[in-house]
Amino acid sequence: MTAETETGVVTVLMTAPGVEVAEAVVRRLLDDRLIACGNVLPGAVSLYRWEGEIHRDEEALVVLKTLRGLVPGMLERAGELHPYDVPELLVQPVVAGSADYLEWVENECC
Repeated sequence: MTAETETGVVTVLMTAPGVEVAEAVVRRLLDDRLIACGNVLPGAVSLYRWEGEIHRDEEALVVLKTLRGLVPGMLERAGELHPYDVPELLVQPVVAGSADYLEWVENECC
């Protein structure tokens, strides 16, 4: 498949300072029906430059599944819930996937 056949589903990558914070954000986004699913993957190590210094933090990586049309509201709400000044929220299109799974995401986000 090519990019021209992208689905209406997107994934969003987010990091959080730990599993508890990540799960709290995911639960609120689920309650608000802004996402269908969030996978919390503990054990991520992030190295980054912040305010002129290199930092190293242990974090949880979160993969959120939602619909393209919900992205603006989901990004706003996730930013409100997240403890970081500048949370990582990166949207990626889903080019293809299992028809049943894509339908499930669409049904759960409504």
